[in-house]
Amino acid sequence: MTGNTALMRNPSHKGLPPPPDAQPDGRSTSERRAADAEMARVLRTEPFRIALDSSGAGIAHWKHDPLHDVVEPMRHHVIMAHKGVMQRMERRSGKSIAIGTFRPGVVNIVPEGSSSRWDIPKPVDVVQLYLPDAILKRVAEEAGTTGPADLLERTAHPDPITSRLLLSAADTLEGHGALDTLFRHQLTDLLATRLLAAHAGSPTTFQPTMGGLSPKVLLRAIERLRSDSEADVSLDALASDAGLSRFHFCRSFKESTGLSPHAWLRQHRLEQAMNMLRESDESIVSVAAALGYSSQTAFAAAFKKLTGETPSDWRRRVR
Repeated sequence: MTGNTALMRNPSHKGLPPPPDAQPDGRSTSERRAADAEMARVLRTEPFRIALDSSGAGIAHWKHDPLHDVVEPMRHHVIMAHKGVMQRMERRSGKSIAIGTFRPGVVNIVPEGSSSRWDIPKPVDVVQLYLPDAILKRVAEEAGTTGPADLLERTAHPDPITSRLLLSAADTLEGHGALDTLFRHQLTDLLATRLLAAHAGSPTTFQPTMGGLSPKVLLRAIERLRSDSEADVSLDALASDAGLSRFHFCRSFKESTGLSPHAWLRQHRLEQAMNMLRESDESIVSVAAALGYSSQTAFAAAFKKLTGETPSDWRRRVR
């Protein structure tokens, strides 16, 4: 995914007509609505949190009222993981009816271009991944898979692995542009890999990858991650500089360092924060701004998550 993160972005759904009954879709991909626009139209609200790229790929956290409506064909695959109360739901696609229990540990998959009517009787708390088919096919090609990249339609399908991965995204956006974007890109590729393995038209196998990065390439990647430029630390830039696909770069980087690029950068930012808190009299607000966090609150939450202490408490203890 490339482009800018847009937190709390207003989806472009104003003025759209009401949906017809579910029916086969004869429109081209470009004529269909983006996933965020169609979800906003159907759910009649704005997302609690959303981060999108220019392609429409991204992650959204929705809290919405009961749903009784038709979801029209979209130009993205949509994968949903449930955070709220357990409840029965019904999904109709043509003459096919699927009834399941919406609960943590299950996923719903809406392949691009499909249309179905949803009946969910209670309010819903859900995290959604919007995945362009181009990303799915790129990950399949980079991973050297054998098998199709076509996703199956799933309704309340047990898959705790995919569910946990997607739900983790709702609580991990840290208010730091570079960290959030790098995390989202890695998570999207990881989820695409998981979907290919568990929810493609037939079982997909992956070619094994051995070995890490060469010392020279690893040093260059670390120099990029230490850069103050957010463009330099994008996953696309890191992989391109190493001469690898995003998929193989992430695997090789972790093989070399024991950490994913996102985890390495987060650890580096923590070390920078500790040095500034210990060795200077800069305010917490100034430290947060110097490290690229959007607010003191976002910085304090990220710092406490990794250390168990607030920046102020940690500073008082070590000085």
